[in-house]
Amino acid sequence: MFFDAMSRFKEKSDKGFGDTVARFTKATGIDKVVKAAAAAVGAEDCGCSKRKEALNKIIPYKTQEP
Repeated sequence: MFFDAMSRFKEKSDKGFGDTVARFTKATGIDKVVKAAAAAVGAEDCGCSKRKEALNKIIPYKTQEP
């Protein structure tokens, strides 16, 4: 049910669920909060890119071939 609801937010350029989550967090400003929190604790990287790629591999979107 959750993934059905998220399909409304999917764009054609999204390779998988990770891309959709990344767009959502950017639109809501969550990504800036996470990056600021990571910087505050001294982390060089918040891990967003790795998480996005992992989610894309776990839940890829089917591509429509002509």
